[in-house]
Amino acid sequence: MEFLAWIIQLLIIPAISPIFVGIIRKIKAKFQNRQGASVFQPYRDLWKLMNKDEIISSDASWVFRVAPFLFFFSTLVVAASVSTVASFLSNHLTSDIIAVIYMLAIGTFFLALAGMDTGGPFGGFGASREMTVAAITEGSLLLSLFALSLLAGSTNLFSISGFVAEHGAFTFLPVILAFLGFFIAMLAETARFPFDNPATHLELTMIHEAMILEYSGKRLALMEWASANKLAIFIAFGSSLFFPVGIANAATFSEIAVGIAAFVLKALAFCLAIAVIESSISKLRFFRLPDLLFTSFILSIVAIGLII
Repeated sequence: MEFLAWIIQLLIIPAISPIFVGIIRKIKAKFQNRQGASVFQPYRDLWKLMNKDEIISSDASWVFRVAPFLFFFSTLVVAASVSTVASFLSNHLTSDIIAVIYMLAIGTFFLALAGMDTGGPFGGFGASREMTVAAITEGSLLLSLFALSLLAGSTNLFSISGFVAEHGAFTFLPVILAFLGFFIAMLAETARFPFDNPATHLELTMIHEAMILEYSGKRLALMEWASANKLAIFIAFGSSLFFPVGIANAATFSEIAVGIAAFVLKALAFCLAIAVIESSISKLRFFRLPDLLFTSFILSIVAIGLII
C-alpha cells in the first residue's frame, strides 16, 4: 500500500494541475457573466501544442532549447517532495524546505535565462521583472515555511505535515500569520493577480508571458504544463502543511482515499480563493509590488517571533 501511495504522490500533481488552471478560468468567467471554456480546456491546449511544429530563433542557444525540460523536470521533483495526500511517507533526499525552495528557484532561473536568450526586448524585461519579484519573494516564502519548521522541530515537509495534522497546529495564531504570508508569496510565485496577469499579452504588464513569448509547439506545452504544476505545488503546500485535514497518516486504502478526496476539496477552495481575488482587484503597478511582498515578509517574521 505504501508503494501505491508513492505512485499517487508522484503522479497526482502533473496529472491534475491543468484542471486547476481550468477551474480558476471557469470561476472567473462566471464572475464576468460569461460561459467560459470547459475546465478541461487546458488539457486540450497542451495536446494541441504537443502536435504542433516548433519555430526556434536562429539566435537561440542551447539554453533556450533545454530550459523547458529543466523547468518541467524541476516541478516534477518538487511535486514528489511535497506531502500531497500522505504524511507517513519518508523522503529525506529532496523534501527539505531549503532544497524545495531552491529547486523551484532553479526552474525560475532557467525560465528567465530562456527569456533573455533570443535577444528579444519582451523576454529581456520579462526576465528582469521575474528576477526582481523572485528575489523579494523567496525570503518571505522561506520564512513562512520556517515558522512551521520551528513548531515541528524539522525541516522535512512530510514531518511538518504529520506534526500539524496530529497536533492541530493550524489553529495557532503564528500558523495563521505564516499562512497569510505564504499566500501572498504564492500569488507572486505563480504569476497571479495582483503581481501578474496570466491572461494578458500586453507588453507593459506581462511578466511570465513575456519570457515564453518566443516558444511554440512542444516546448511551449512544457512551459505551460510546468507553470500549471507550479500552481498545483503551491496549492499542495498550503493544503498539506497549513491545513492538513484529512491527510493520510497510515498506509491503508481508506486513509489514502480520504487523503486524495481531502486534497481535491482543499485545492478547489484554493482555486476559488484565487479566482475571487483575481475578479475583485486589479493588477498592481510594478513598483508597488515590493510593498505587498514586504507585508508577506513581516507576517512571517511576526509568526516566527511568536513561536520563539
